Amino acid sequence: MAAVDTAPKEASAVALPGLGRALISAGKLTQKLAEDIYKKSQISRTSFIAELTGSGAVSATDLAHTVSAVFGAPLLDLEAIDPLRLPKELLDPKICQAYRVVVLSKRNNRLIVATADPTDQEAAEKIKFTTQMGVDWIIAEYDKISKLVEASSKSAGESLDAMNSTGGDFEFDDVPIEEAPENNDSGAGDVEDAPIVKFLHKMLLDAFNMRASDLHFEPYEHQYRVRFRIDGELREIASPPIAIKDKLASRIKVISRLDISEKRVPQDGKMKLKVGPDRVIDFRVSTLPTLFGEKIVIRILDPSSAKLGIDALGYEPEEKERLLQAISRPYGMILVTGPTGSGKTVSLYTCLNLLNKPGVNIATAEDPSEINLPGVNQVNVNDKAGLTFAVALKSFLRQDPDIIMVGEIRDLETADISIKAAQTGHLVLSTLHTNDAPTTLTRMRNMGIAPFNIASSVILITAQRLARRLCPVCKAPADIPHEAMVEAGYPEEDLDGSWVTYRPVGCSACNNGYKGRVGIYQVMPITEDLQRIILRDGSALEIAEQAKLEGVRSLRASGLNKAKLGFTSVEEVLAVTNE
Repeated sequence: MAAVDTAPKEASAVALPGLGRALISAGKLTQKLAEDIYKKSQISRTSFIAELTGSGAVSATDLAHTVSAVFGAPLLDLEAIDPLRLPKELLDPKICQAYRVVVLSKRNNRLIVATADPTDQEAAEKIKFTTQMGVDWIIAEYDKISKLVEASSKSAGESLDAMNSTGGDFEFDDVPIEEAPENNDSGAGDVEDAPIVKFLHKMLLDAFNMRASDLHFEPYEHQYRVRFRIDGELREIASPPIAIKDKLASRIKVISRLDISEKRVPQDGKMKLKVGPDRVIDFRVSTLPTLFGEKIVIRILDPSSAKLGIDALGYEPEEKERLLQAISRPYGMILVTGPTGSGKTVSLYTCLNLLNKPGVNIATAEDPSEINLPGVNQVNVNDKAGLTFAVALKSFLRQDPDIIMVGEIRDLETADISIKAAQTGHLVLSTLHTNDAPTTLTRMRNMGIAPFNIASSVILITAQRLARRLCPVCKAPADIPHEAMVEAGYPEEDLDGSWVTYRPVGCSACNNGYKGRVGIYQVMPITEDLQRIILRDGSALEIAEQAKLEGVRSLRASGLNKAKLGFTSVEEVLAVTNE
């Protein structure tokens, strides 16, 4: 009799959670099975729902559908959700992990939260207390919630571990913290936060080692992204916790001598990174206020790139000879043209490096100065202060210069002064944004420069592009039809079968079959015949035809020759030369 009395007492002592009672009512569990699962969860110190799905008594899918029907709550398949778009700042990840919930969105003062157990009052109260917002449950499968929570936790943990484990063997050319503006609303400690400093060191060094030209730090509503531009293409490198965005921006702005309290307008600055006892890399920094924080782009300016020599730029022998002859002349104007990112600056600095001798006075006006060359007088133009290209040029002419470099000819006044300098015994180097060498002359004419001034001052024009270089490890012969090769621009007589073009393949040593870039050039000296065409105001087409007769390759022909030599692919040449 005593034994009979004991059993009901034990049964009544088991206080099943709300989910267990709901499943019993729905006929998915028996009372005994629910109690057994609950007891096991108590012994193993796991949640009832984890023990339930782990035991196989009810599948995660069946459980979600049943709970949704019983409680009348919407059912959501989490696989249809982009994890990167989930808001991570609305609820502490530790709470999400502890209670197996995923915050989906915020509506007014209520959080929309995915759960497999809407009866979990402890979770609801914890979320309400922490966020001071109400909770609306959305039902999702337990295994998918767990997978998403663990992935998010692991991602954040790895990012923070990377920050903490990064070495700090590199020194910035820093501004002391005490010199930063006092009204820093980010807090003085933010800019010296050790993980942030180490993470920034790592990103800058990784970018340099990966031959990147730019780093992009991009804040979005629910994500923070770091991308590198490698060989002309952007690649996502890291996705650190979004919480670091303000501290990272403050750190970059402090060492770039920018106002860390100003977040409403764009700012530009520079910084340096020492990577050895005698190696320093320059960086140009640009900040831009966006909807969700400041986007920061850092351009890598490696001074050694200007010292590699003209052979490293990839000129063909005849092109190199024309350029060297032009820069060896005592006066005249040399123009380098091409779109942004085509290597014009490196070409100009390479020429300046060749001309930089103790007996030569060189002055440059740039916006801004990108590479520091010892022995060259470099000036940053400042339109706000009234120091324009034209003002700098006028000042240069009173500084007894031999060689003048103008970062860009933007207007008629700058062009006029540059031409007068070239006509009065100075060698002038500058850039223009034009498609090719012949159209540069017509562009100058359209700016209002007289034809006789152009003909008497310009001695050489170089148009250039940068094409991705094929990886020497994995490149493979390309099977391109004869008709396609002719259509691309190869003459019939060149297609004699004695050579092959190559295509990208991709391997561990490269980026989708490409590694580095190679220059494509059109080097056009201004001969007497071209001067005659300019003086009679000839068209760009006439100039191009005459240049071709004189052996000047077009950009397309130069690029196809690079493909013929195996440096790049025909596909890449067609992409970068628009003809």
